[in-house]
Amino acid sequence: MRQMYAIFKRELGSFFVTPLAYVFIVIFLLAIGAFTFYLGQWYEAGEASLRGFFGFHPWLYLFLIPAISMRMWAEERKSGTMELLLTLPAPFWASVVGKYLAAWAFAAIALFLTFPIWITVNYLGEPDNGVIFASYIGSLLMAGGYLAIGSCMSAVTTNQVIAFVLSVVVCFLFTLSGLPLVLDFFAGWVPQAVLNTIASFSFVTHFDAIMDGVIDLRDLVYFASLIAVWLVATGIVIDLKRAG
Repeated sequence: MRQMYAIFKRELGSFFVTPLAYVFIVIFLLAIGAFTFYLGQWYEAGEASLRGFFGFHPWLYLFLIPAISMRMWAEERKSGTMELLLTLPAPFWASVVGKYLAAWAFAAIALFLTFPIWITVNYLGEPDNGVIFASYIGSLLMAGGYLAIGSCMSAVTTNQVIAFVLSVVVCFLFTLSGLPLVLDFFAGWVPQAVLNTIASFSFVTHFDAIMDGVIDLRDLVYFASLIAVWLVATGIVIDLKRAG
């Protein structure tokens, strides 16, 4: 655990060495503000709720989270420092998990900085703060899922742009699978059980359930399993690249 914590601190600190971290945070806050107040017409709705605010998170994460994850392993491989990292006196899994947790912590910082809108909705009305808190937890879990996928895609290539595109495509498929656009295509000629299975792979399906204020065990298991599977896949890819 000490080795993993050391890698975690090193990676988290590296985000703030360059202006990239600050640019990402500013873009995220400006984008979520624009989506909420202009596209979502939050003020015009007149509801003491942040559902419109959280409803845009999957689509923002679809592009912004791969921008974080694309450098996780692609940069290490391109610069040749991955071999040095893996020769450190630390278990192999510590490097994979440590780098992932650092990126997730950075995403959590960006998400936390949206707290003024929570204060605003409490000033203007009487929202259900339990639902809002659950939605923040769901948003953080969803960001973790996107990051796990991005970590694996970053390990596949040495090119950060390719890693970004691959991450967006895979995350888009996971996001889209629970929407009517996909489900309507299969409806009518596949069993309902298969239709439910397809919908169960969607980030949006599980996130919408959490936004209702209920953190169901099935949703927690989904995100935990998704993160675990993609982190294991990341480790397998890195091990294959190292052996090759």
